[in-house]
Amino acid sequence: MAKRVQVVKYGSVSVRVSDDPTGDVARSLAVRLRGAIRRRGSASLAVSGGSTAPSMLAALVHEDLDWERLTVWQVDERVAPDGHEDRNAGQLWFMPTELRLMPVAGDDLAMAAMRYAESLPDRFDVVHLGLGNDGHTASWPPVPHADAPVVSGTSAVAMVGDFNGRGRMTLTPGPVNHARGRLILTTGKSKADMVRRWLERDRSIPVSHVRRSGTTLFVDHAAAAKLPD
Repeated sequence: MAKRVQVVKYGSVSVRVSDDPTGDVARSLAVRLRGAIRRRGSASLAVSGGSTAPSMLAALVHEDLDWERLTVWQVDERVAPDGHEDRNAGQLWFMPTELRLMPVAGDDLAMAAMRYAESLPDRFDVVHLGLGNDGHTASWPPVPHADAPVVSGTSAVAMVGDFNGRGRMTLTPGPVNHARGRLILTTGKSKADMVRRWLERDRSIPVSHVRRSGTTLFVDHAAAAKLPD
């Protein structure tokens, strides 16, 4: 039986509601990355951590891609030792491509963030994001928060203080919004309020800093339960 997919436009944001949003994201990523490889000879992808990322990445590795021409960076990472279960890097180990992992295990994290920023491509082909039930994406903390200025600074990579129990390294809105495309994946009824608030342009939540043009939101029916009329 074919999976149900409903596409709704909210201004410049395209929302795809389906029974299998993780698979839809994987297929969309593959299409975009194949196009980038065909046009420019290589592709660049930045991936977020979070609860929905592992199943999406597991689906992505089964897509037909020239993996030798793809490089994957991280959108955000928790400050923890290499190999620690809190690290988002643990979600990427099986990807058959070049990985550029955020260096969060050293002593001078500010310098490490600067070096990582220097390694970024001029423009990502695609950035994958999640959406938390507090409205955060990447590791941009909710307001009020002492480190909220991370979303308004000029650095491409920034450090965030204690956020949900860990310091974080994160891409800032600059490189995320400069990407050729952004795919946001979120599922579950606990996300329905934030989906609605973002689409209604609530500027008090961190995801409001994501550029709407060129962004597609992938949700399941539970997360779409409160979509605006």
